[in-house]
Amino acid sequence: MRRNSGLSLLGILLAASTAAAQEPVSLDEVLDAFGMNLETAKVTSQKVGDGLHVLFGAGGNVAVSIGDDGVLIVDDQFPQIVPKLQAEIRKLGGGEIDYVINTHWHFDHAEGNLTLGPAGSTILSQANSRDMMQADHVINLVSLRYMQRAYPVAAHPTITFERAMRLYFNGERIDLLHFGAAHTTGDTAVLFRGRNAVHLGDVYNESGYPFIDADNGGSLDGVIAFCEAVLAELDEHSVVIPGHGPVSTHADFVAYIEMLKTIRGRISALIDAGATLADVIAAKPTAEYNAVEGDPGMFVDRAYVSLKRAGQHSH
Repeated sequence: MRRNSGLSLLGILLAASTAAAQEPVSLDEVLDAFGMNLETAKVTSQKVGDGLHVLFGAGGNVAVSIGDDGVLIVDDQFPQIVPKLQAEIRKLGGGEIDYVINTHWHFDHAEGNLTLGPAGSTILSQANSRDMMQADHVINLVSLRYMQRAYPVAAHPTITFERAMRLYFNGERIDLLHFGAAHTTGDTAVLFRGRNAVHLGDVYNESGYPFIDADNGGSLDGVIAFCEAVLAELDEHSVVIPGHGPVSTHADFVAYIEMLKTIRGRISALIDAGATLADVIAAKPTAEYNAVEGDPGMFVDRAYVSLKRAGQHSH
């Protein structure tokens, strides 16, 4: 069941002053806009399989594999949250974090690298995400822009892949798969084959409409293509872990893809008819989904930009 978290990224950001959109803001200002307090944030966990849990704190959902080989996590939130993640992992029977897989390079999923890399955790990512971490990049959130600064070398992934990588850890095969630019240019789907679960990072969002980092190579077409490629790897019993929001089912994931395809068709038709962004917003292409997904403003903006730029209107 999809759920509007009540903390609509769009609603908050679009409520910001238009002046704030002109210059990149600080991380503290972004966190304030989201109503996030890293000092008071609590970490909770949910078991999704034997030795596999999802941790919820501040930032992207964290998957944790705990077993005889050690501890592997998918995404790591923020440095201030890492000790809380580690405390929860200890409660679940794990020790130090041996491996970190970054689903992508955005701060709310990878900033924990700043702590875990220097502490000795081995960090893995798709090659493009490592590249993005090596330089400054503005993340355009429409009403706010955040300058994510280059990470120090110790926080960079030391193992990367292009299209696929396979690990054998804690008694199961773990596949890391990349299907092209989607939410970002460096997204990774992490499939825990033994537990029949997948962590998709922000290619799949269950807390509202997805954010598409269109200014850094992301696109709505890419998100849909990536999701459909992952779907082909799953079955009806698969557990689907989104970048944000509750742990989900195969049916939830199918519904998400269908929603995106429906909205893409509407926006593409409007673009083909010569519509401007203002025209598309006025046409309300997401209308029947808003009660569940929340404010569509940023999603429609970024979807329009990516479809218009690529000229991919004939769906």
